[in-house]
Amino acid sequence: MDVKIEQSWKERLAPEFEKPYFASLASFVKEEYATKQIFPPAKQIFNAFNHCSFDDCKVVILGQDPYHGLGQAHGLCFSVNDGVRMPPSLVNIFKEIREDLGKPVPASGNLERWARQGVLLLNATLTVQSGAAGSHQNRGWERFTDAVIKCVSDEKSNVVFMLWGRYAQEKGAVIDASKHYVLKAKHPSPMSANGGGWFGTRHFSKANAYLVSKGLEPIEW
Repeated sequence: MDVKIEQSWKERLAPEFEKPYFASLASFVKEEYATKQIFPPAKQIFNAFNHCSFDDCKVVILGQDPYHGLGQAHGLCFSVNDGVRMPPSLVNIFKEIREDLGKPVPASGNLERWARQGVLLLNATLTVQSGAAGSHQNRGWERFTDAVIKCVSDEKSNVVFMLWGRYAQEKGAVIDASKHYVLKAKHPSPMSANGGGWFGTRHFSKANAYLVSKGLEPIEW
């Protein structure tokens, strides 16, 4: 199957694209886009990969579902388009960055600038129906993104994995922690973050200190 995705990822994920589950997933997704309002726009499904090549990838942040409101999702977990109001989880992410690194909260919640520096902003499920959270779960996306995580873990070294919340931590079970840096915290959504376990975790400074220790450029968060 000819999937429109950045070349370095395409070469490594080619076996996944030929498996029966992916053909079934592709058929389902195509039908959904033809008959319903689905996010992100079809050309942005693989934005996380297109903005951050395999070779450049040095941080992986795991999300769960794309945002399901109009104009929000654009293929990068936790990120929203310029001019779109920041969702609560993203607000809390920037609050933690402010406390951790002293950086002011930006006007835009567009995280493409992180992706261009080597941050893979990967949702477990890459599509969703408008207004229906979780509507495209258990259709095959999770199997595909598990393969992505395993590919990064197996074929790279010294990658920072940020696993926020139980779902991300369970999904990250395939990561080889002996050659990567795995950071775990509560999810930044208000429901979990306000109870402790998100604020004060200093993941962003810890990630940068690790990258520098391995001779890599830190991320300008």
